[in-house]
Amino acid sequence: MIIFELGCGKGHRFEGWFASKDDFIRQSDAQMVRCPVCDDAKVAIVPSARVQVGKPAAPPVPATPPAAGAESAGGDAVMGLPPELVRKLREVIKAAEDVGRRFPDEARKIHYDEAPARAIRGQATPDEAAALQDEGIEVATLPPFLTRDTH
Repeated sequence: MIIFELGCGKGHRFEGWFASKDDFIRQSDAQMVRCPVCDDAKVAIVPSARVQVGKPAAPPVPATPPAAGAESAGGDAVMGLPPELVRKLREVIKAAEDVGRRFPDEARKIHYDEAPARAIRGQATPDEAAALQDEGIEVATLPPFLTRDTH
């Protein structure tokens, strides 16, 4: 296996493991290599400070096997986050009420006590999100690796 330091068109850096450089090129051309933060398919190998001389060390063996029905670490581990944390974040996001395009209005209603406090998620334009933040309403953009359906 070869570990490449990768970067997307938006500047996010991450690593990818490939059988060879040709394997990376094949997968990249098929848009199979995507940024785990923004889901951008424009990914390239970037310079890395890692230097390995000699035979690589064997990867560490997990102390405990994954729970029954749990996704493999390769499917859930993102940007060095433990798979359990990624799964829990996805559960929290899935449990939030999806209010869709009504997100800015619902967030304001909750903030100004015009609606019951609850966890919500939905869509807002960058201008709408900035206006909410100007009003003191905290919002966050969820990265695609947490919101895409994994089943």
